[in-house]
Amino acid sequence: MKSSKKESIPALAVELMDAATKFHVLHLTVTGAGSYAAHKALNELYDALPGLADAVAEGYQGATGTIPDYPDNVSAPTMRSVKDAINYIEQLHTKVSRVQDGCEFSEIVNDLDNIKSTLNSAKYKLKFLS
Repeated sequence: MKSSKKESIPALAVELMDAATKFHVLHLTVTGAGSYAAHKALNELYDALPGLADAVAEGYQGATGTIPDYPDNVSAPTMRSVKDAINYIEQLHTKVSRVQDGCEFSEIVNDLDNIKSTLNSAKYKLKFLS
């Protein structure tokens, strides 16, 4: 099954880069009980996402031998709470899985697994440690 343009590797890479910024903003504004643990978990997540997005984009470009068009109309939602972050992490995980289902390159599938693993770790820390 071929993924749609909205669920393509280029679109996912752009969304992950934007998500890093949105998680960073939440990291700076989270308060209340458990906020220190959330602050640290969000820090790890926003630090990791740009590199993961870059790895999947560069790997895809190398595997296909092309430089795709990167959309400028893909963005992550604004998050105002840890609950918003957990919900978005779950949405991102689903999106990565859909992109993975349409990917013909095993090495890219592995890069996408690394993204899902990072999301899973952040979700665990936000849900159970903060």
